[in-house]
Amino acid sequence: MFVGDNSVMTKIAVGVDGSDGSRLALRWAIEHAAEGDEVSAVYVWQLSRGPRPDFVPVAELQLVRAEADCFVGEVVDAVTAGLDRTLPRIQWVSYYGHPGRWLVDLSDEVDLLVVGSRGLGGFTGLLLGSVSTYVVHHAHCPVVVVPAESSHDEPAG
Repeated sequence: MFVGDNSVMTKIAVGVDGSDGSRLALRWAIEHAAEGDEVSAVYVWQLSRGPRPDFVPVAELQLVRAEADCFVGEVVDAVTAGLDRTLPRIQWVSYYGHPGRWLVDLSDEVDLLVVGSRGLGGFTGLLLGSVSTYVVHHAHCPVVVVPAESSHDEPAG
């Protein structure tokens, strides 16, 4: 459990994009949350619009937002389907914009941020920017980066 005293509700936000890494992060948050805690699955989406990326017709935004809400709900359902325990309160939300910035903004309102890792380690990981790197460097609360599962066991030594 993340918090030993069940009288204190902990708010946990998890960055979810549908990737295996984000599903692992959501599962980690749910498994480490206490029964009274609140876990929010946060999906942040963007539209690529060419020369005017900030201009998106309202009708299109409403349609995509509805699809985004449905998508993140399906991810939550898929992750929680196989869990055999009492679940914390789980909600999901979607936002339009930059994922890292939204998660950092949310870090003022939550006790813990959880993000997945896409497994870009070593030198390549240093060269490429990512949401998890951005969040780790800018968040106002503790951050957990859940590593990708290894497809095989590493030999010792």
